[in-house]
Order: sequence, then C-alpha cells, then structure tokens
Amino acid sequence: MGKTREIKKRIKAVGNIRRITKTMQMIATSKFAKAQQAATAGRPYADSLFNLVNELAGGLGDATHPLLATPGGAKRPGKELTLVITSERGLCGPYNGSVLRTAMQFFKTHASAKDGRIECIGKKGVGFFRYTGIKVATTHAVGDKASYEAVKTLAEGFIKDYLAGEISTVRVVYMKYISAGKQTPTVMQLVPFQPPAAKKGAGEGPRKVYEFSPDAALLLGDLLPAAVKGLLFQALNDAIVSEHVARMVAMKSATDNAGKAGKRYTRQYNRARQAQITTELTEIISGAAALA
Repeated sequence: MGKTREIKKRIKAVGNIRRITKTMQMIATSKFAKAQQAATAGRPYADSLFNLVNELAGGLGDATHPLLATPGGAKRPGKELTLVITSERGLCGPYNGSVLRTAMQFFKTHASAKDGRIECIGKKGVGFFRYTGIKVATTHAVGDKASYEAVKTLAEGFIKDYLAGEISTVRVVYMKYISAGKQTPTVMQLVPFQPPAAKKGAGEGPRKVYEFSPDAALLLGDLLPAAVKGLLFQALNDAIVSEHVARMVAMKSATDNAGKAGKRYTRQYNRARQAQITTELTEIISGAAALA
C-alpha cells in the first residue's frame, strides 16, 4: 500500500511540473513571436546603414573620422570595453552557457580585453563572472523588450568615453539570431567602426567615386554614431529573440520529458496495484480454503 501511495504522489508531482513547463512554453512562444518581429523588422535598416557606411568609408580618400578604424593605425589610449549580453532569468537551455563560453574563449586570446572594462546586460552573466572572479564594472537592465531610447543612451555613453580616451575599443558578446533553428554566439566590434576586409580581387575593375555634400567628415559625423546605435540595438534584439527561442525549446523538452515520466509512473502504479490485488485475492482464497 505504501508503495502505491508513493507512486501516486510522484504522478501528481510530475503532472504539476508538466503544467508549469507547458505554461512557460506557451509564454515563451508568445514572446518569441513578438521579439522575432522586432528583430527581423530592424535588420534591413541596420544592414543598409552598415553597408552605406562601408561604401562611404571606402571612398573617403584622405578624410578620417575618430569612430572609424584605420588599417595600421596607432593604438588609442584607454582600456578595452566588453559588453556581454545574457538573460535575466534561467530555464533557457544552453543560451547563457554558449554566450559565456564564447566570452571566456575571447578573454583567453585577448588578455587586454579581460584586464579592461567588462559590462553586463543580464543577471546570469553577472553571477557567472562573480563566480569566476572577474570584476564586472557596470550592469545594465534592459528587460524582455529592448527600448531604443535606452540603447541610444548606452551607445552615446560608449561613444563619449571612446572620444574622451577612457576606452579604446567596445566589443559586444551576444547571441546572433539567424533563424528559429540557428543562433550563433558572436563577438562584434562596435567601436571603432571596422568595415569588413576587402575580398581578394575586389579591387579589380571600376571603383565607385563619391562626391560628398556636405563634406565627408560632417556626413560621417552623423552616420557613424547612428550606425553604432543601430548595430547595438539590433544585437540586443537578436539576443532577446534568441533567449525566447532557447526557453521555448527547453520548456518543450521539459514538458515532453514530464509526460513520458508520468506515463512511466502510471505503468509502475498499475503493476504495483495489480500485484497488491493478486496478493489480497491469494490471502482471501487461502483463508477460505483453511476454513473449509
């Protein structure tokens, strides 16, 4: 009797867990749909702005801008800053682990970044770095939905410190959203703006020639800060939608496992109950035979 009672308690506990994980899966699915819409809607703007700045930077000639990286340029003063984007809550599968492993691998190969300023978005990253003994200078709170005003303030602070010589580089470690089935942990250099290296053979043939109006320095003075803000905002949107995908998948897996466990315990309960009934019938028959 005691065994069947214990199994019934387990069946009830597994059922409660399944209801909780199913609810969390539905919530994550709803949030994912909204976050995916925000991430995919902002990507064309960020990509177009990135490509525009790349093309203009290639046609600058002798003109330069402080926010634009120059090949073979002198190292700027200040510490390197690394912004690590993780989640505020857990139960999202390998999401935080993948981002933090990428950050630690980057720190192993870039000692100056590890010795520089490290800032975090998300409590999970703060807890991890505290456990590993790495000091986090600042923590930023964003929530489930990235606000452009908050991102704008954050990016302007980075630009201000960079131009003042307090920091030399700003990098962002985050989960880049590619599709619902693929997300990749990425290290992106935000400041100074670094155009991709020219492909082999790209210099052959005619080159684009630009005539700037207003002049190139004034034009890039507006475009480069906008590009930094746009890329940081897109990185946050990618991180948020990737978190919801990871949580949705993790909660679906937990729900399926709870369902399987419930079926397994139900079979165990039926077997134990059948054995108990057989024992009771045997005792009744044995007693009746003894009286006869």
